[in-house]
Amino acid sequence: MTGAHTAEAALLGLGLGIGLLLVLASCTPAPPKTTTTPRTSRVRRLLDEAGHHRVPVSAILLSSAGCAAATFVAVFTITTALPVAACFALFAAALPWAMLRWQLRRRRKQLGEVWPDVIDHLRSAVRSGLSLPEGLIELGHSGPAALREPFAEFGSDWRAGVPMDSALERLKLRLADPVGDRIVLALRMTRELGGTQLGRLLDTLAEVLREASRTRGELEARQSWTVTGAKLAVAAPWAVVLLLSTQPEAAVAYRSGTGTLLLVAGLGVSALSYHLMLRIGSLPAEERVLA
Repeated sequence: MTGAHTAEAALLGLGLGIGLLLVLASCTPAPPKTTTTPRTSRVRRLLDEAGHHRVPVSAILLSSAGCAAATFVAVFTITTALPVAACFALFAAALPWAMLRWQLRRRRKQLGEVWPDVIDHLRSAVRSGLSLPEGLIELGHSGPAALREPFAEFGSDWRAGVPMDSALERLKLRLADPVGDRIVLALRMTRELGGTQLGRLLDTLAEVLREASRTRGELEARQSWTVTGAKLAVAAPWAVVLLLSTQPEAAVAYRSGTGTLLLVAGLGVSALSYHLMLRIGSLPAEERVLA
């Protein structure tokens, strides 16, 4: 009986404690919810920087799931080895993300080559007597083809009566580039502080960007063999696994517990090695600290 009374007292105490906590929670004001806008999400930012402003976030997630499912079915049909199919499904799920990052790097490289021309156009427009907004609008017609659309949309905002600060902020979001962030910041500071040295500022900025683009291009040419070697070193063993698993005996071995453990260990080693090789051979990425 003593044990029963003790258990009953413990349950009553636990219930009383939970009740007090619920009452306290109901009286405590809830913290304000932080709403994460699409612009601040990492996936949205990655899509913007890769040049896919109109592609929804769900598209990359669905494409990743679709690639994984299609690859799983295809490999399982060929090999009848579930662990092998699961490993290649993981590789396929990462393919859209790898493609997106490749497009981001390609876009940054393309923009890095034309930013000095953009500044030259803007400098010429300002020196010819055009105002800063008019010079930016002119880039939507006569600027480099890769950047005409964002500046044309800036012109639409300006003609619609959007304030200059808001129009520049929208331009920065459409450009989605570290250099574009710095240029927009320099223009905003010049406009707010009323500086008269905009031409000299643009001259200096164009010279710095050309030198940085030249230096980075040389480094990327020397670094490319490291990245290529890392990709081949990771892909080669898994190509052998796929070929071996088409044989019935090998497929049976991979379906066993030992074979599954071997595949999981190989997957971990491949991912770690690939990551380390890329970290060792990669160049410092430009961060959008002003985004």
